[in-house]
Amino acid sequence: MVDEAQDVLRRFASPSVRRSEAMDTLVRDAVFGDQGTRERARWLIWEIGQQAGARPASIHELYLARGRGEVSAFTTPAINVRMLSYDTARAIFRAAVRMDVGAVICEIARSEIGYTEQRPAEYVAVIIAAALREGFDHPVFIQGDHVQVNAKKYATDPAAELAAIKALIDEELHAGFYNIDIDTSTLVDLAQTTLDEQQRTNYERAAELTQYIRQREPKGVTVSVGAEIGEVGGKNSDVHELKAFMGGYERTRHRLGVQHGISKISVQTGTSHGGVVLPDGTIAKVQLDLAALKALSQEARAAYGLGGAVQHGASTLPSDAFGNFPLCEAVEIHLATNFQTMVFDHPKLPAALRAEVNAWVKAECKDEWKKGDTEEQFIYKSRKKAIGPFKKKFWDLPVDVRRAIGADLEKTFSFLFEQLKVGNTRAATDRFVQPPLDSHAAPRRAAVAAPDDLEAGE
Repeated sequence: MVDEAQDVLRRFASPSVRRSEAMDTLVRDAVFGDQGTRERARWLIWEIGQQAGARPASIHELYLARGRGEVSAFTTPAINVRMLSYDTARAIFRAAVRMDVGAVICEIARSEIGYTEQRPAEYVAVIIAAALREGFDHPVFIQGDHVQVNAKKYATDPAAELAAIKALIDEELHAGFYNIDIDTSTLVDLAQTTLDEQQRTNYERAAELTQYIRQREPKGVTVSVGAEIGEVGGKNSDVHELKAFMGGYERTRHRLGVQHGISKISVQTGTSHGGVVLPDGTIAKVQLDLAALKALSQEARAAYGLGGAVQHGASTLPSDAFGNFPLCEAVEIHLATNFQTMVFDHPKLPAALRAEVNAWVKAECKDEWKKGDTEEQFIYKSRKKAIGPFKKKFWDLPVDVRRAIGADLEKTFSFLFEQLKVGNTRAATDRFVQPPLDSHAAPRRAAVAAPDDLEAGE
């Protein structure tokens, strides 16, 4: 087996082989093969990426350089790759190669791991394979989005809920997630009388989880850790809350002896995950507080040396909104639902498959159909639950259908990269991000956390 694996690695050393249908076959084995086949394929993809330069990396140093004013203003897109993952990621990297983009993140939230049936080891293999297939032989940023504490479970049994979060962190680090967004903002208690009291549980748990990550991050890697001061879809954040959180976080971090803290801070400025769905299934316009976003980003950099503030729940915004984020100096923006919608509603998608998905949603998710919602609203909000059960059927779509979807996704990613000013950021990325070689001698069995069904993420 070792000799055979080395032969495969030597064959994939050629860029022409990496960028051929041979990679398509290898990544399919990494997703749908039996356990032994999956482990071997995932190991091979990892090792090919290590040799070619498509290595999982932390964006921490680039963001700190942004905080010091050493790189120009741009907003890094963090794209939640939920469905048709290989084709979607290929579209991301095609656009990135063409536009010389270095600052782009592929991410998946705690809840998405469950309903899309993509554990971290599989996700990393798919993202690296897509990068290699498109000739993106540069640092690859893979992020655990919304590693979020469930407030109800925490209230009942905090130790058990934190143990579940730590198990997921272990799994993500083992797989190659070197960017992790801790989300303890669900524990903010607005009933308390002072901002420090409101944020206390949030900042204490965030600092403790930062310590947990630092104790386990790979040698030579400082994981980019993000925190959050306001739950998306809730009350808008302000600078006073940022100061309360960061003051408490820094005190707790230093008390725990944690050398490196967070590199960014997520805030709430008026959006919601997935957008607000109208009765006809379209998305309502939102009122963004761009002034607050700019003030929060400036304070995060000037006072704490962070890269800036992070905007969540943004993919369903109108197209003319995205140019505002670099102007507001947001360091990162999270984008998800619109790409899922583009796949589900694509005109090339077979009508029979769309009907099958909708019928499944109405049968399996009927308990989620809220009183007063139209069928269009219900299906729009719940069809993400079909992504996992229908994963193989979407992978098995005819080549011409997948190409058409991929082409339209690429156009959208290109537009977003242009609006967010991340074109020509590869030089800055290569200057500040230099992931070490991390070769594994043999296939590793994935560390797997207990499944959960949290509803976090866009």
